[in-house]
Amino acid sequence: MTGAVTAGLLAGYGIAIPVGAIGAHLVAVSARSPWRTGAGAALGVATADGAYALAAVLGGTALVPLLAPVATPLRQASAVVLLLLAASSARTALRARRAPAGRPPPPPGRAYGTFLGLTILNPVTVLYFTALVLGGHATTGPAASAVFVLAASASWQLALATAGTLLGRALTGVRARLLTGLASSVLIGFLAVRMLW
Repeated sequence: MTGAVTAGLLAGYGIAIPVGAIGAHLVAVSARSPWRTGAGAALGVATADGAYALAAVLGGTALVPLLAPVATPLRQASAVVLLLLAASSARTALRARRAPAGRPPPPPGRAYGTFLGLTILNPVTVLYFTALVLGGHATTGPAASAVFVLAASASWQLALATAGTLLGRALTGVRARLLTGLASSVLIGFLAVRMLW
């Protein structure tokens, strides 16, 4: 059991801690939303991480022939989705500058579903768990390992959501929110372009 806990926690933190496009977007959404919206988004990210971990645990090497041919097209499609996300985030930031009241933040349930979908398509998540499976390093212990991936990912994503909420409270001016929104969009776009190379 200790091996499954350790492997699951290491895999969970290994995928969650490097803040990529999804993490940057999570912080940006949390900065302009109530904490519960950021928490819903964070749990959506963690759920996707847990689902991939479960697939790696249950599928193991049987997934290799399925993943190898689609790894490159999946990475390219994911990069396009991230570029669209960057453009949408920039548009939202610019609109909020013109109309500071803007539209209300999404409810936690919608944030959960949106971030679940984005993370499932996120190339970093896909490639990480694909590498675990293709490299033969998928956890071979019980499916409980996936639960520890979920727990590790959830704790880190909730920490990012909390940091975003605190950042949003500190940066209450229209210009500050515009700059953080545009910075998030540029970072997401940069990571998407880098992924294509």
